[in-house]
Amino acid sequence: MGIFQPKDGRGYFMLPQAPEGAGYYGYGNVDDVPGTGHLGQFAHPSLMSLILWVEQRWQATDPRKFGVGNISRAEGVKFRPHAKHKDGLQVDVRAVRSDGKHVGVQWNQADYDRDATARLIAIFNSHALVKKVFFNDRRIPGVFPLQNHDNHFHVEVRA
Repeated sequence: MGIFQPKDGRGYFMLPQAPEGAGYYGYGNVDDVPGTGHLGQFAHPSLMSLILWVEQRWQATDPRKFGVGNISRAEGVKFRPHAKHKDGLQVDVRAVRSDGKHVGVQWNQADYDRDATARLIAIFNSHALVKKVFFNDRRIPGVFPLQNHDNHFHVEVRA
């Protein structure tokens, strides 16, 4: 019998966790379905399509995986400390590290890869569904500053 991707009552699927050959990895700290280790990564179909679209383009330019974090909890349950992240139309993505490790890095630290992060943000920004990208490295075009966004960027999309 096959393994099915978790789905909530809104019809949102959880982002596949560690699929073989994927260009992204999941990170986060919310056990959305108690005891399973599932992250708060339930995405509106538009956002899910965007992430997978970006992943394909990213893999064509860089062998490192990018980190996908908080999206939405199942059923849109409040997601502390986020004011948003309830409708599955926002995603947090880690800044890219020069060493490729799957841990966070601040935009002003030595292991931060500004050029790669700028390329990844440009890929997101090139898609028509993207409304806005928040990130505190002001040397990257197409981003807006937002408190507590020094080690990841926040992407908002249209439904």
